Amino acid sequence: MPATRRRQIGEVAELVGLSLRTLRHWDDEGVVTPSARSAGGFRLYTAEDVDRLIFAKSLKPLNFSLDEMRTVVELRDRARSGHIDADARDRLAMYAEAAEQRCEILRTQLEEASLVAVDLRRTLAGTPPRPPGATPPAPPPGGGDAGGGEVS
Repeated sequence: MPATRRRQIGEVAELVGLSLRTLRHWDDEGVVTPSARSAGGFRLYTAEDVDRLIFAKSLKPLNFSLDEMRTVVELRDRARSGHIDADARDRLAMYAEAAEQRCEILRTQLEEASLVAVDLRRTLAGTPPRPPGATPPAPPPGGGDAGGGEVS
């Protein structure tokens, strides 16, 4: 049976889209600790560690604190392994509810930000922006990108 492939921190940082500093900090704080270290002390991550990092990264936009992130990752690990008691399951359900509520807040913020983008496009096109409190206009055909290009 082949040994589990282990990746060094630089490769994992690039793969996951986090900085080396964040990975080290998360290790120090116990959010996601790599499964092994090399003989020279370098952090070595398995595929499971990378999955946990990707999950932990997804908690960031939901404004979970590091302590909450550590707890959620641990509870998720326990639930996935089948070693979770009723109390831990209840705590995980509480975090699931919090995540759903925070997603709703983000959806509202995204909707408001989208209206700003429409106003800016219309302003650039010479159309006056809508007055505050007015019903938002329907986006132009083609998904609201009247210019056909991306905003950089």
